[in-house]
Amino acid sequence: QVRLVESGGGLVQPGGSLRLSCAASGSIMRLSAMGWFRQAPGKEREFVASIAWSGGNTVYADSAKGRFTISRDNAKNTVYLQMNSLKPEDTAVYYCRAWDTRQSSYWGQGAQVTVSS
Repeated sequence: QVRLVESGGGLVQPGGSLRLSCAASGSIMRLSAMGWFRQAPGKEREFVASIAWSGGNTVYADSAKGRFTISRDNAKNTVYLQMNSLKPEDTAVYYCRAWDTRQSSYWGQGAQVTVSS
């Protein structure tokens, strides 16, 4: 089992920045990748970005490319999502997700990000 705890959400004005953090605990030796998804009101949950735990290869949704950066700190078992140039349409609950080598996946509890003036 892997436990994920997110932090760093909040209210920000359009054009502003936020950094989300996701700390993993438990069976972290089996982690293969971590990522971020988001779900806006009335919409389906969608992929934002992911990063391989070994090697650090990254994948981004088109909506995140050029504005968001995913990174990891293996020593802290933490993944980050740096979000710049935020837009109102980025408003959503952001969820951390982890995958392990047994093909299981885990979700965090979610962090609210609101972009509004």
